[in-house]
Amino acid sequence: MYKGLKIAAALFASALALAACGSNSGGGTSSSAAPSDSASSSAPASDVKVGLAYDIGGRGDQSFNDAAAAGLDKAASEFGVEVKELEATQGETDAQKEERLRSLADEGYNPIIAVGFAYAVALGKVAPDYPDINFAIVDDASLSEKNPNVASLVFAENEGSFLVGAIAAQASKTGNIGFVGGVNVPLIQKFQAGYVAGAQAVNKDIKVQVKYLTEPPDFSGFGDPAKGKTAAAGMFENGADVVYHAAGGSGSGVFEAAKAAGGLAIGVDSDQYLTAPAELKDVIITSMLKRVDVAVYNEIKSVVDGSPLKGVNTFGLEQDGVGYSKSNPAVQPYEAKTDELRQQIIDGTITVPETPAS
Repeated sequence: MYKGLKIAAALFASALALAACGSNSGGGTSSSAAPSDSASSSAPASDVKVGLAYDIGGRGDQSFNDAAAAGLDKAASEFGVEVKELEATQGETDAQKEERLRSLADEGYNPIIAVGFAYAVALGKVAPDYPDINFAIVDDASLSEKNPNVASLVFAENEGSFLVGAIAAQASKTGNIGFVGGVNVPLIQKFQAGYVAGAQAVNKDIKVQVKYLTEPPDFSGFGDPAKGKTAAAGMFENGADVVYHAAGGSGSGVFEAAKAAGGLAIGVDSDQYLTAPAELKDVIITSMLKRVDVAVYNEIKSVVDGSPLKGVNTFGLEQDGVGYSKSNPAVQPYEAKTDELRQQIIDGTITVPETPAS
């Protein structure tokens, strides 16, 4: 997501297992999470200490941050690593993010994982001062070239969004669908570009309404359900019957609008059908899975194994880094066509755009 968004994504998995998300039901928040400050008692002992700095919303956002938490929990359970989790606050400065990362480094955590591109400025100042610590950042590819101790964990969000766009077009009865982005930044534009392209691959004449909740430097669009609800409600009133959000915590408002309008919604990052309140589950036909859990787990495993990830590491459909959830049975009629398109992307027959058409 965002989420990574701060995502912008944002802007992104949940009781996520590390299986291929393009071929299974996807994520959901972990039901067997290890304690946030200690490893599972059943795991082997490890001297690795993992520091994880969440974006706004932290563990429990049922989206981007929870995907990261699922990867952390899996690694803690398997490897017995010690973990410490810290969380960003709404409206905080880069200096505050820098202080958070430095505190983890000073306490000996290694690796330290920053969840979201919003940490890029802060990490760019911190990493050079701690050359022996392995850092990783989700949703930013700008730091690893200049900082050999930084691994960039990035995703082909446009590919996963293409698939849910295809589902939206197949499910739509009106030929009119919507996209709600949390913040109008390049990362979230990747979600929009893929979504529109996927919908048009199914119905070249489909109408796609687009609304961003805030413009940078205002990142509150990733955590404002009321704005998400208002934006989506306007789309439903204007004829849309399926709305996809890449808006982090604001997505819950999109789900509420879909319920009130008798429409459908598409979640993001984690399998939000599994985590939404019971009264909203039925409107979430699918979610675009952004496997931040896979990336976080792989980063931790690489350090435990003694071969830390380096450079830019991209997780797309071929790497099972993105996909769509199948936990809601309502998506079954659309799976065959969507899986066909998925394979065409992996084969290179389809190239998914990363920026919206002008």
